[in-house]
Order: sequence, then C-alpha cells, then structure tokens
Amino acid sequence: MAESAVGPAVGPALGSALGSALGSAGAPVTVTVRYFAAAADAAGRDEETIELGDPTLGGLKTELSVRYGAGMERVMRSGSFIVDTVVSRDPTRSIAAAVDVLPPFAGG
Repeated sequence: MAESAVGPAVGPALGSALGSALGSAGAPVTVTVRYFAAAADAAGRDEETIELGDPTLGGLKTELSVRYGAGMERVMRSGSFIVDTVVSRDPTRSIAAAVDVLPPFAGG
C-alpha cells in the first residue's frame, strides 16, 4: 500500500470522510447564511457570509447567538435551518456552502 506524508493511502470514501473531519478541526469554512422574516429582523440583514471554525449547525447557532443575541436566540429556539435543501435542527450536522434560517411559521 502506498504511503503518504500523513500515513497509508486510503480509499476515496474514507479519504473524503477523513478530509471532512480534518476540515472541521482545521481552517475556517465560509458559509453564506440567508435570513427570512423574523430571522432577518433579528440579524438586521437578509444575507451574510460567515467564517466558521466549527462548520456544524451547532457552531453556526453559537456564532449567531454571539452576533445577534436574544432576538436571534428566540428565532433559533423554535425556527428551522435548511442545510443542503434539508430541514435540520441537529447541532452535529455538518454544513457547507449555504444555510437558510427560518422562523417558525403559523398555518400550513
């Protein structure tokens, strides 16, 4: 088996997973965050780009809480996050290029 600077060569799937894990502990990841309705009100903007050292939904929530305080915390408590076209509230979910922050909606 071929050796690399960091150890033995790995298959593409394992290499991708390893790269993702190393990326989350390494360089910051740039994420576009789009805000809707009450989330936009709390942030004072519709969209921004944020660099995250912890590219997980939990890391993003922590950053938004620090930036925007109680108003954003209220939105995040019962709102939703769309990560890669999937609604998620899992703080361990990895995020990539874009996340939408939506407040809770009444009706259907």
